Amino acid sequence: MQTTPKPANALKAADGGKIATKSRGYWATVWLSLSRDPISIVCASILVLLVLIAILAPAIAPYSPSQGAMVDRLLPIGSPGHPLGTDELGRDMLTRLMYGGRMSLLMGILPVFVAFAIGTSLGLMAGFFGGWVNTLVMRTTDVFFAFPAVLLAIAISGALGPGLGNSMFALTLVFIPPIARVAESVTTRVRLLDFVDAARASGANALTIVRVHVFNNVMGVVFIYATSLVSVCMILAAGLSFLGLGVKPPTAEWGLMLNTLRQSIYVQPWVSVLPGFMIFITSLCFNLLSDGLRGAMDLKR
Repeated sequence: MQTTPKPANALKAADGGKIATKSRGYWATVWLSLSRDPISIVCASILVLLVLIAILAPAIAPYSPSQGAMVDRLLPIGSPGHPLGTDELGRDMLTRLMYGGRMSLLMGILPVFVAFAIGTSLGLMAGFFGGWVNTLVMRTTDVFFAFPAVLLAIAISGALGPGLGNSMFALTLVFIPPIARVAESVTTRVRLLDFVDAARASGANALTIVRVHVFNNVMGVVFIYATSLVSVCMILAAGLSFLGLGVKPPTAEWGLMLNTLRQSIYVQPWVSVLPGFMIFITSLCFNLLSDGLRGAMDLKR
C-alpha cells in the first residue's frame, strides 16, 4: 500500500517546531511549563493581588488602621460601612487586614530571601572546597539543627526582645542552616561532574568555575527549596507576633491580630478567624506555587 507523502510545508513546520523547542532557553521553557499549570497560575495571581493590596493599602483602605470607636466594637461581617466587621477596639477589619498583609508578607519573604543569599553562599563554599571549609560550615549549621525551628526562633526573639527587626533577625538565623545544607549537598554532586573537570583542565580559576558552572546548576534547586520555606516563615512570624515577640501593638499584623482577637472568638468567631484565614490562604498559595515551580524546573519529565 502506497503511503501519501507529507507536503513540504508540513515537513518544514514540523522541523521548525522541533528547532524552536530546542532553541528555546531554559527559563523560557520553565515559564511555558509553569503557565500551563492552572493551579500555579491561580496561586500566583492571588499572591500578586495580596502584594498589590498590601503596597496600595494607604491609598485604597477605607479607614486608618488605628482609627476605632468603642461603640462600634466587634461588629459582625456585613455591617454597614464595615464589610468585614470590626475588632475589639472598633477598628475596621478590612483596613487592618490590608495593612496587616504588609507586615506579614514582609516577615515571610525578607528573612527567607536573606537566608537564601547567605545560606547558598555558605553551601557553595562548603561543597566546592570541601576539607576544613566544609567541616567548619556544616558542623556550625549542625548546632542549629539541634533545636526545632519554632523553639529556636522563640529563644532568639525572646533573648533579643520583641520588635520587627529582632524577629526578622531570628527568622533569618533559623532558615540559613537548612538552605546551606541543601546548597552544600547539591554543590558536592555538581563539582564531581565532567564539565567542572573540563573547566579546571582549561585553566579556569575556582571563582570562575563556581560563578559560571556550579552556581547556575545549584541555584535552581536551592531556589525551589527556599520558596517552600516562605509559608513556614510566615507561620513562624505569625506565631512570634501571637506570643508578643514580633511586632508591637497597635501595628497591624495578622499574627498579632489573632492574639488580640482571641478573647473575642466566642462573641464574633467569624471576625476573629479572619487573620488566621489570610495566613492559611497565603501559606497555601506559596506551597502550591513552590510545587508548580519544582515541576516546571524539572525538565527531565
